[in-house]
Amino acid sequence: MNRRQLLLALAALGTTPLLMRFSMAEQPLKIEKIIMSDAEWRERLNEQQYEILRNEGTERAGSSPLNDEKRKGTFHCAGCDLPLFHSEMKYDSGTGWPSFFDKIAGAVETKIDFKMIYPRTEYHCARCGGHQGHLFKDGPEPTGLRYCNNGVALRFVPSNHFS
Repeated sequence: MNRRQLLLALAALGTTPLLMRFSMAEQPLKIEKIIMSDAEWRERLNEQQYEILRNEGTERAGSSPLNDEKRKGTFHCAGCDLPLFHSEMKYDSGTGWPSFFDKIAGAVETKIDFKMIYPRTEYHCARCGGHQGHLFKDGPEPTGLRYCNNGVALRFVPSNHFS
């Protein structure tokens, strides 16, 4: 083996982990939208869930027991039960709201809102459109993102739970 072949072989070895990571990347969910009338949403959700999910409200910081949830499992949309976040994506942001550095591929969509005068990135469930929270660029590695979620907009399903 000459020097050129050796360098090519080493370069190929260096790209193998990158290719493996790319091939194992989570594929986006195939999501069928849920469309319901206002009356149907009011019947399905409690008052606080309705205010947050349908009117883009915000719960008081520190009010959600999900902020302290540490078990393995999945966080689902409280409106339609779509899985949004794995527990491995959750971290303590110190804000008083459940926070995640990543989301399940394809589970949320974003838009810009101006409710605080300055533009913020709002995110919502990709299936039912229910407001979840806001996206900030002050999170930890590997994404640097913080999905700051209203706990009442989520339902936690422990990984040992079979439904």
